Amino acid sequence: MASLPMNDKLILMQYAIDKYDSENALKEKLKRTLSQKEIERTIDTLIGMQKVRRIGMDVLQNNVSHSGELPELPGHLKSILESL
Repeated sequence: MASLPMNDKLILMQYAIDKYDSENALKEKLKRTLSQKEIERTIDTLIGMQKVRRIGMDVLQNNVSHSGELPELPGHLKSILESL
């Protein structure tokens, strides 16, 4: 798969977290699209930006109370998200 820009990775990750809140399931589903390092870096970036929060050991949640609604999903990311 071609490399995605960082902003696309962040948006894709937020929608994937919305679909799968388990961090382990999320990593398993995304491993065909992003490398393990990219997945972890994207999660860490979203947590640092307070767009995502960690609840417990394995649960991630979009922090919509802090950052508002999820950004609009670009068309080229819809097919990736549907394939997860």
